[in-house]
Amino acid sequence: MAAEKRTFMVVGAAIAAAFALPGCAPAGYRAADYGGAQPAANAVDATPSAGAGTANDNGADATEVPDDEVTASLTGTSVKRMGEVVENAKGFVFYRFDKDTAKPTSTSACAGDCAKVWPPALTNDGEPKLKGVDKDLVGTVTRADGSKQLTIGGWPIYTYIGDKPGTWAGQNVAGTWFVIKTDGTKNLTCLPAVSKPVAPPKDDSGADAPPKDDSGAVAPPDDSSDDAGSSGSDFSY
Repeated sequence: MAAEKRTFMVVGAAIAAAFALPGCAPAGYRAADYGGAQPAANAVDATPSAGAGTANDNGADATEVPDDEVTASLTGTSVKRMGEVVENAKGFVFYRFDKDTAKPTSTSACAGDCAKVWPPALTNDGEPKLKGVDKDLVGTVTRADGSKQLTIGGWPIYTYIGDKPGTWAGQNVAGTWFVIKTDGTKNLTCLPAVSKPVAPPKDDSGADAPPKDDSGAVAPPDDSSDDAGSSGSDFSY
């Protein structure tokens, strides 16, 4: 019986070790930057009520945004290591922000420098092309500047300037940003350690902006650093 117990202990340890492997860190990023990137298989997020995400115009006229700033499509798809995500036409993953609200009305708490780091998914007509996303869960919220932002399940959605197409470096940034699923819930399949956001891009004063790669995304952290979680800014958003 003692030998059988030891066998179970060994098997249990092996399973735990497998989950501790850095297999869910996005490709191209060091495991150390993701705190070991351990899956959060038991984490649960409440599902928003049906009908959440309807327009909330706050009594203001919508501000028209240029075509090149419009999010023209929402595509539900799957990416390596994370699974279910929603992407824009360029393949950038969308996130939701814990400081926002989805009900009783949708609100966005990300403006100013926050919106430079986490660009909101803007729309003029509130009717993006949808693939793999239920149209009944897609709505809009009017932002403080009068522009309209797309919502899923009532939650305003954003991309992250620290990403490349198909990556999700914004997962668990500041402990408040999470990859959003097609129903508006958080995707917690892989939950890295809390990390800092990248700094916002510089203005037009001539100061250097963060380095970008060929896709236009901010370059990932420099692998020459040995300090886990040392990259990123001190901004709280």
